[in-house]
Amino acid sequence: MKNTALVSAGAFLPLDILANLRTRVGSNDKINVGLIGCKGQGWSNLTNFLKISEVNCLAICDIDDAILNQRKADLAKAGIGNPVIYKDYRKMLENKDIDFVIVATPDHWHCLQLTDALSAGKDVFCEKPAANSIGEARLMEKAAKASGKAVQIAQWQRSQQHFQDAVAFVQSGKLGNLLTTKTWMYRGNSTPLPPVPNTPIPAGVDYKMWLGPAPMRDFNQNRFHYEFRWFWDYAGGLMTDWGVHLIDIVLWATGVDAPKSVMATGSKIAFPDDARETPDYLNVIYDYGKFTMSWENIMGITGGLYGRQHGIAFVGKNGTLVVNRQGWEVIPEKVNGKDLMEAVPFTKQSDNGLEKHTQNFIQVLKSKDLTKLNCPIEAGVKVAINSHMGNVAYRVGEKIYYDEATGNFGSKKANKLIIPNYKNGWKMPV
Repeated sequence: MKNTALVSAGAFLPLDILANLRTRVGSNDKINVGLIGCKGQGWSNLTNFLKISEVNCLAICDIDDAILNQRKADLAKAGIGNPVIYKDYRKMLENKDIDFVIVATPDHWHCLQLTDALSAGKDVFCEKPAANSIGEARLMEKAAKASGKAVQIAQWQRSQQHFQDAVAFVQSGKLGNLLTTKTWMYRGNSTPLPPVPNTPIPAGVDYKMWLGPAPMRDFNQNRFHYEFRWFWDYAGGLMTDWGVHLIDIVLWATGVDAPKSVMATGSKIAFPDDARETPDYLNVIYDYGKFTMSWENIMGITGGLYGRQHGIAFVGKNGTLVVNRQGWEVIPEKVNGKDLMEAVPFTKQSDNGLEKHTQNFIQVLKSKDLTKLNCPIEAGVKVAINSHMGNVAYRVGEKIYYDEATGNFGSKKANKLIIPNYKNGWKMPV
């Protein structure tokens, strides 16, 4: 009973406990998964999939021998399979027994690995952001639609009940005319990333494969594993790390696709001398015509808007709905001391989003009904494009105007950032 409670509460489960909760499944009913990128979020994704008894880990792939050996040992110790090890994901995709793959590598790899997996006939569960550029995102959406395969982007908040309830409330119109929306992340647990000298490549690491289509550089620990997200070669900072999760809720609730214009300001202000390239403070304003949206991130501070470290606010004529991963509430607007609408008291989060997101994906694989995906490629691509627009506006240092018909900006500098320049012999898929 205690173990079942842990699963339902979404707590992290030791693999041995998870193994005891799995039931025996016939070979014909097994759904075989291959994991690409086994360290942090990839491992979290896999362990949530393994809560589903039909899912069998057939293969794992990583460029770091130490991580591969540790994960294989973890699974063997718990008695949850004996996966084949790969260091080149292309070799893994040749395994015809794999039904779907988890793509959980640095952002600059998502486009190649997702499209290659689709070409190999695999369904895909892909980490957010869907892509590391606007051009890649568009290409990935076309590839997914052409393949007919299931693609779920790991924006798992879409599978949580309290986010679904909050979005439904916004769409009900009870807030009145929507005036503006706000998204924010105040990352108080951030600390400086001091510059360190380049070093030899660690033993067992295929660094050339890790770089892939990114520019060739000497190995530096600050740009490797988790810290990759702070460097433009591989990712987009907090905007694409957290922003896609939060901005996605605004796009979902309002149904908008792309802004008319975007302007941004930011800097390295919290940790001005650290090694990160992406700004630790960023403020972006999106104009969607009928309403605006702001994104704000800052490192080293926890006290965000409405007393929340992170969140989304829908500001309407009658009241404001505030939602984050802890729960949601509605704060009425007052006129002459009278509430314009009924308050909704704070409602706590009640389930585990990633757990429900993986369950939703497996249900779709069984039913073959792609319309049931909670976060299909279209949703992942839409928010990736919107988030990258904020970074583009920051990087070119000007207000940018977007033409949805042509898919271009009214700025030559901004248009140069739409499509990445692949290096080291790698080429964008066609």
